[in-house]
Amino acid sequence: MSTKFTPLHDRILVRRVEEATTSRGGILIPDSAKEKNTEAEVVAVGTGRINDKGDVRPLAVKTGDHILMGKYSGNDITIDGDDFVIVREEEVLGVLVTSGKKELAGSRK
Repeated sequence: MSTKFTPLHDRILVRRVEEATTSRGGILIPDSAKEKNTEAEVVAVGTGRINDKGDVRPLAVKTGDHILMGKYSGNDITIDGDDFVIVREEEVLGVLVTSGKKELAGSRK
């Protein structure tokens, strides 16, 4: 049986993007030395934040977006054996947008 989860209000269900297990130089990184990844994929979003007037403001992120969040943001949960994090919209630092070609940092034309 699979479970469907819908976050409430301004909460967002995300799955952390897996980090590489080796460094660029080919050195194997043990699990104990890895830090929590700050990039995640949005799996589900709540209906939105309720303001003082009682109106619902929709969230700025949508399912499928890749976001950056704080290293220790949210609450880790497990649903059907898969690991997720529930974060509030205010804990999202930004949305990642990738282009077709890869650029090096600082190499703008």
